[in-house]
Amino acid sequence: MRPTNSGYLLDHVSSILHRQADQIIQEQLGIGLSQFKILELLESWPRTNQRSLASLLGQTEASISRQIKLLQQKGLLLTQVDPAEHRRHLAVLTAKGIKLTVAAREIAGQFHRQTLAGLNQREQEQLFKLLTALHEVSCAPGRRLACDRPGDIETLYSNQTSAL
Repeated sequence: MRPTNSGYLLDHVSSILHRQADQIIQEQLGIGLSQFKILELLESWPRTNQRSLASLLGQTEASISRQIKLLQQKGLLLTQVDPAEHRRHLAVLTAKGIKLTVAAREIAGQFHRQTLAGLNQREQEQLFKLLTALHEVSCAPGRRLACDRPGDIETLYSNQTSAL
């Protein structure tokens, strides 16, 4: 039986792709997709605090805290006390963390290329256009949990500049 509900199908495909990518990265590098996402954000915004990471990833601070502890144990990142606000801790990638982030990005990219290889070029272009349009709608200014929330970017920016 084929699903006829677009919402279900979108959620299902997203969930399956997420689980498959998670499994591949876990098997090859020993970290999960959630940990990889944290590493990727820290690569783009060094010295970011847990609250900002949680907000950007749509996770709880407790979840981020657990992941950060695991990443610290693996030697992939360090935490430092924010000199501007001593109660806040900032996460920083180690050289090993940077190397693993690059490797995980390549593995994830290869997985997605293989997945999309099942579509012809025209279908891939259409999918990209549709996903881009859906992203613009779902992350429009003022939308709940939109990826362009000014508060998150301002927080990340202040983390960077306060550390300088």
